[in-house]
Amino acid sequence: MASPAVGQPTVLADSLVRYHATVGLQALYGMRFDEADEQFRIIADQQPGHPIGPFLAALGTWWKILLDYSNTRHDEAFYAAMTAVIEQCNWMLKEDEDDFDAMFFKGMALGFRGRLRTNRRDYLRAAADGKRAMGYVLEVGRRFPQSHDFAFGEGIYQYYAAIIRERFPVMRPLVAFFPKNDRVEGLAAIRRTATHGHYFKTEATYFLLQIYYNYESNYGKSVEYISWLRNEHPGNAFFHTLEGRIYMRWGYWDRVERIFADVLDRFKSGAPGYTAAMAEQALYYLARTRMIAGRYREASHLLLQLEALSARLSHDTYFKVMGRLQAGMAYDALGQRDMAESRYEQVRNMRAWGTSRERAEDYLRIPFAGSRAP
Repeated sequence: MASPAVGQPTVLADSLVRYHATVGLQALYGMRFDEADEQFRIIADQQPGHPIGPFLAALGTWWKILLDYSNTRHDEAFYAAMTAVIEQCNWMLKEDEDDFDAMFFKGMALGFRGRLRTNRRDYLRAAADGKRAMGYVLEVGRRFPQSHDFAFGEGIYQYYAAIIRERFPVMRPLVAFFPKNDRVEGLAAIRRTATHGHYFKTEATYFLLQIYYNYESNYGKSVEYISWLRNEHPGNAFFHTLEGRIYMRWGYWDRVERIFADVLDRFKSGAPGYTAAMAEQALYYLARTRMIAGRYREASHLLLQLEALSARLSHDTYFKVMGRLQAGMAYDALGQRDMAESRYEQVRNMRAWGTSRERAEDYLRIPFAGSRAP
């Protein structure tokens, strides 16, 4: 990889950094966090005082968050790490306002911090991070247009800014100050990184999957990208459960059962990355396939296991709440009305997910008959 400008090299062009980052990222996506940390420490030792060290060190924390979104215990550590990266970059930019690596890693740190804030529904601060990151992302792409990796950030900006304007009127004021964007160009840039990138190939593929799954509703493309991720990173529990959810959305029940049965087996065997949160997803979707098939007794057994696992949580996650709702429906279908009513009452007093409370109230008035798909 050439430097972005004469006299302005980037640490990402260093052959040793490239080697250890590649090995470390492969280990990270494979849920081998200690192995990844070892490779990233080598880079940090080679590049003292550079933001690449604290940035890479925080990626393990990021993945621990992804593996259990319901658990916020890693949030403060991740925010602190991204703040440390930003502060280091600010110091470098004071010394040289054109420092390429400082701009790149500051944009990355702001972007990751914004992603977590978005997931935690802290939308105003997430938007502020996005606005600050945008300038650095666009400048990096402008300076190094031949880089497939650096096209990724601009592609994300182009696509999501367009989607917000098109589909989320409430949030349009947050992007009113953004430069002109193009959804098609954004997709093309992300595909370029997914096809030809080095450092961000997996991230770009994951973003394409999210786009085609959440916004474009394209089954074929969703399967194409999740298949690549699963083949490239077969030990990644996050991608594993996402594969099952894709097939669930489009009604491939046999595949859903095989995938989530495998997830549950890996959890029980203690496979790295297969957390209780992954098992909760597996139990919920396995129960849903039984409900759809009218196998209510099997579903109720699985949902009891889900209740036992989710009892570890003091807060109401999607799978905890919806699992209780499904349990009530299963008990209704089995003629166990008292058990069903107790679950519906619990759902009424839990956090609302979609129409969970309304459905619970409906079933308290009129029992679920089991004659239609839930």
